[in-house]
Amino acid sequence: MTLNSYFLQGSTSEQNLIHDLITEQIQIYGVEVYYLPRKIFKTDNIIKEIQSSKFDDSFLLEAYVNNYDGYAPDSDVMTKFGLKLKNEISLTIAKERFEDFITPFLEGISAGIREGRITGYDFGDLVSRPKEGDLIYFPLGERLFEIKRVEHEKPFYQLGTLYTYELSCELFEYENELIDTSIDEVDNTVEDEGYISTVNLVGLGITATATAGISSGCIREIFLNNDGYGYTSSPTVSISAAPASGFSANAVAITTTRANITSIYRIEMTNTGAGYTEAPTITISGGGGAGAAATCSISTSFGIQNVVVSAGATGYSSTPLSTITAPPSGINTAIIYAPLDPYSGAGISTIRIINSGIGYTEAPTIVFNTPGTGVGTFYYNEDVTGQSSGVTAKVRNFRKDTDESAIDPPTTLQVSLNTGKFYDGEIVVGSISTATYIVKTHDLDSFDQPFDSNEDIENEADSLLDFSEGNPFGDY
Repeated sequence: MTLNSYFLQGSTSEQNLIHDLITEQIQIYGVEVYYLPRKIFKTDNIIKEIQSSKFDDSFLLEAYVNNYDGYAPDSDVMTKFGLKLKNEISLTIAKERFEDFITPFLEGISAGIREGRITGYDFGDLVSRPKEGDLIYFPLGERLFEIKRVEHEKPFYQLGTLYTYELSCELFEYENELIDTSIDEVDNTVEDEGYISTVNLVGLGITATATAGISSGCIREIFLNNDGYGYTSSPTVSISAAPASGFSANAVAITTTRANITSIYRIEMTNTGAGYTEAPTITISGGGGAGAAATCSISTSFGIQNVVVSAGATGYSSTPLSTITAPPSGINTAIIYAPLDPYSGAGISTIRIINSGIGYTEAPTIVFNTPGTGVGTFYYNEDVTGQSSGVTAKVRNFRKDTDESAIDPPTTLQVSLNTGKFYDGEIVVGSISTATYIVKTHDLDSFDQPFDSNEDIENEADSLLDFSEGNPFGDY
């Protein structure tokens, strides 16, 4: 026997009425939440497990909270790994509202990915209904929840159709997903979550200073007669000793690679010596290569013997330029070289002498150029790129100390999802802000999370048992 033909069993007008009534009830008794669809960057090739994803769109949506007694029973559970927050929430949203305001946007993105107009995503299956793995931001608790299950057939085909989605959600566990909705209250929920490393920047560079000492009978210049070949490391430069009343010189070899052959580029002196009456013998050995040879000339009058650089210089992104006062006679002005020290915050720690000069009667004055200073403000979640290393990262937090009177003011950049370690002394630039700073150091240790290791529980356990003992459970 068929259904009674005198009843429509659900006409379009009746269904629309129910849709309107449900939407109105949720708007009256519900709460406003943000719906964040997941966009997938990369998946595993075998089991299609999501490896990286982002949430950069948000939709304000009304929802009815089904939990009348809080975040479900047993929401806080003590596990062997410590206290685990398993807050759960059940929400009901109107099917018509989702399909009218959110579905067209998701379908547009999916079509753009399939057609190649939108690139960078693994696939474009952003379905037209709420999807497991999408997020819900619950403003009342200021928390992010992940949709674990979507019930789309409850109530079950009343008047021949479906009216709601019931979303079963659990507290979101952050795994370095990119969240950039441009809504501060949403983005700030994960600002301090995940693996975050700290880049110490040079906010205000400090100009290097140096003092020179002079002597007679020093090495004026070293001449490279043969640059050698096949070096795998810097060879050792040995200079014969000065007379008993003098001071022996020291030098280092600088290598370069051309046409896949590593040879010596230049020999630089760290101390030109004193008291030489004739040119000393220079021997080049080690480094895995051969064939290099060098000679030198000496100065019978006063030249620069050594240069001592003052500590504290920072902020140089390239080798600092120096100016040296000429000797009174103007015969030959000294030439020095100040290599960047990767361990001194983009500063310099040693000075090398290329030519000691001739005819100085007093120590010359050395002036270095002013280092660079940081410019601009990095934006949250923008990409920053190291100009030398090519390393990229996402900005989590930026702090610039404006106290210019402080010595080495702390300017820091906290980043995540970095592809490597930034070089000390290199320039980092923001992709959107174009902010430009020099890296002092990059600390790859994760940003301190006080509860990551359940320190409170561990400290309490240490007060009960002495785990320094070989067997803390045995007899004393």
